[in-house]
Amino acid sequence: MTAPERFLAACKRMPVDRTPVWMMRQAGRYLPEYRAVRSRVDFLTLCRSPDLASEVSLQPIERFGMDACVIFSDIMMAVEAMGAPVSFGDGGPHIDEPVRSMAAAERLRVTDPETSLSYTMEALRITREALRDRAALVGFVGGPFTLASYLVEGGGSRSYATIKTMLYTQSAVAHALLAKLAEFCALYAVAQVRAGAQAVQVFDTWAGELSPAAYEEFALPYQTKVVGAIREAGVPAIIFVNGCAGKLDLLAQSNADVVSVDWRLDLRNARERLGPGVAVQGNVDPCILLSSPLVVSAAAREAMDAAGPVGHVLNLGHGILPPTPIECARAFVEAPKLSGLPV
Repeated sequence: MTAPERFLAACKRMPVDRTPVWMMRQAGRYLPEYRAVRSRVDFLTLCRSPDLASEVSLQPIERFGMDACVIFSDIMMAVEAMGAPVSFGDGGPHIDEPVRSMAAAERLRVTDPETSLSYTMEALRITREALRDRAALVGFVGGPFTLASYLVEGGGSRSYATIKTMLYTQSAVAHALLAKLAEFCALYAVAQVRAGAQAVQVFDTWAGELSPAAYEEFALPYQTKVVGAIREAGVPAIIFVNGCAGKLDLLAQSNADVVSVDWRLDLRNARERLGPGVAVQGNVDPCILLSSPLVVSAAAREAMDAAGPVGHVLNLGHGILPPTPIECARAFVEAPKLSGLPV
């Protein structure tokens, strides 16, 4: 099996000759080669420069040799393409004009991502050509609720009080915004497949902040729309919700091929609750990679044992942290080899 075949087989719960490995955030401040690129350009320029975005997408593959490569971009590029300017600072993305009314939601445009996000499409094409059979190429989109949270809050949040207030006092506005975001994200995901993505992940990270009832009303229907578009495009759909332990049964209803889980629950338990038709991705605590290669290898093997031999993508339970030592990242990637599985 080639690396792309191994990865895609795992997504479809087919037997593979080893456990695939990739990380949610592959390129980042833990890699010196990434820092070298970032020293020359700001973050948004990097996202909008196809050659540079491809270069940093490939950096972890060149160094570690995972089974899949995640294209470099940011989920907020989608809302910028819809007409909401985004700036990035030390505190993360910032929306200059938050969306807090029906009129503001209606001003957002469902554009053609082939045009409005042409730089991402070109980065995907360049990267797919460079990868050939070395690794599968994974695209991604933000989940509708997470994008709505940023748009309504104006940036990141600890309590999500503004978006939650909208859900409970202006539900018509919330549904209109979520529907428009889901429509665009579905188009964006399919465009990524056309440009070369062999799987697409939906990062609805902040949907985990919702109660189960609110999740069922304000997150699940819109996730399902995006997941359905990805599957209709002929590639596996992966979904991630941070803090998903209380919502696994609802996540399974999204019809995603793979559910990515954080480190707060046991993979055996996740398997049982998701059912036999869903693959799992995860779920080592990123902070374990701040320890030692020996500890990291043990944690990775424990995750593989808990998930079982079929339908598991070994991964962290969230993004890799900037101070992660290179030798610990390498130990994580090489754990399947140490378990007797060829890499």
